[in-house]
Amino acid sequence: MAAIGGGGIGGLILVAILLFSGTGGGGGGGAAIDQALRSLNGVSVDQGEPNDLSDECQTGADANEREDCRIVAVVNSVQEHWTGGLDGYRPATTVFFTDSVSTGCGSATSAVGPFYCPADTTIYIDLGFYDDLRNRFGAQGGPFAEAYVIAHEYGHHVSNLTGDLDRSRDGTTGPNSGAVRAELQADCYAGAWAAGAVNTGLIESLTDADIADGLDAAAVIGDDRIQEQSTGEVNPESWTHGSSEMRQRWFRTGYEAGDPAACDTFSASEL
Repeated sequence: MAAIGGGGIGGLILVAILLFSGTGGGGGGGAAIDQALRSLNGVSVDQGEPNDLSDECQTGADANEREDCRIVAVVNSVQEHWTGGLDGYRPATTVFFTDSVSTGCGSATSAVGPFYCPADTTIYIDLGFYDDLRNRFGAQGGPFAEAYVIAHEYGHHVSNLTGDLDRSRDGTTGPNSGAVRAELQADCYAGAWAAGAVNTGLIESLTDADIADGLDAAAVIGDDRIQEQSTGEVNPESWTHGSSEMRQRWFRTGYEAGDPAACDTFSASEL
């Protein structure tokens, strides 16, 4: 079974890093962050011998000092949101890796980037990709940009639980393909999480600047932007993730609606 959300320079590569950077409007209260970190949900590190981060990521201070702990806090916010917002939600396992990892979808290297594997319902996050997101793809960064990106991968998990992900596996490409519809749905689900993120206790507020960072991240990983940067040409018929404009629009759709019901990209006549 194929992994979702990974890919080389011609595809989408997703990753998230910090939410608690000390800048922007997304700073969380210490007690809320401590609680988010203590409620770890199947997060481990694959570096020879996988280990649980529960003993290492305990407080808001840990989240401010360690990149992996900051990611853990975002992961828990997303999982808490969907646990309360989707009937029958089952938390996904999260594995951090560097270099390579073995999954239910086969072996993968850091060249694939972070991805979701439906076969083992696990999100694999490449810890070595963070700099590439900024330096290779040109994302402007910001704490919420990284949070948006990780929420996208969990959007794939939601799509898998609802059965929509199966509808994307027809092998086609292009602006209206099932693959693109699955990616845009994950973007929309990321927006829906953002609308309810404050309710998880992870962050205190979202500003217009935070949302702008999320929209920028969606733009830089659009198929058209990546193709133009890598080859100087744009070929819509080869798209598997959607254009920058499409990705931004569906993220905003989820954010403005705050309702996963607004994210039915598979029934949409226009993407």
